[in-house]
Amino acid sequence: MALIEIKNLKKTYSDHGVEAPALRGINLEIEAGEFTAIAGPSGSGKTTLLNIIGGLDRPSSGTVIVDGVDLSTLSRSALADYRLRKVGFVFQSYNLIEVLTTAENAEFVLLLQKVPKSERRARVYEILEAMGMAEYLNKRPNQLSGGQQQRIAVARAIAHNPRIVLADEPTANLDSATAAGLLDLMRAMNERYGVTFLFSTHDRLVMEKARRVVLLRDGLVVEDGRRV
Repeated sequence: MALIEIKNLKKTYSDHGVEAPALRGINLEIEAGEFTAIAGPSGSGKTTLLNIIGGLDRPSSGTVIVDGVDLSTLSRSALADYRLRKVGFVFQSYNLIEVLTTAENAEFVLLLQKVPKSERRARVYEILEAMGMAEYLNKRPNQLSGGQQQRIAVARAIAHNPRIVLADEPTANLDSATAAGLLDLMRAMNERYGVTFLFSTHDRLVMEKARRVVLLRDGLVVEDGRRV
């Protein structure tokens, strides 16, 4: 069974009586451990697709089954627990908490899970050391570069051992060299920890680094290509 099974997924938004279809019938399977880019131009539906997989939005129709659970059957509180335990998020705007240190930002989800402090710190230190960020443990976001902040966002996303990391345009605010380094880092994390990475992007660099590229256009899958 695939980690993520998407069947005839549709999402339509309504604004003052005007309907705008974002997804028109997506069928897709993602296996555990994939490093996949959902690509396409603005308005193709890629962010909507990630938001539904992440439990941040609900579909108009169709099903999304993650790790054997149909997300449409979950209550609001169960969806919140699903996001807390099964999913890591990386956003283009970093979304770090300015008053927290690097270590505190990276362990934030573990804190919400009530993991003991010593265990949180050991896990976060292991990840930050693997990222070459251990020397910045006590720095705050405003003392870090954009690339460093995004590394911390990735550390936060994987620290709680989620099944999936959803990265929405994670390279959008980075120069090409920094973006390439970040993608290499995420691929290393994918290989080291076995976390499934799913990107939404229109960045050619992300598509080149991905092992699979799923192309959306007008809310439909129009191409699906795998690489070795």
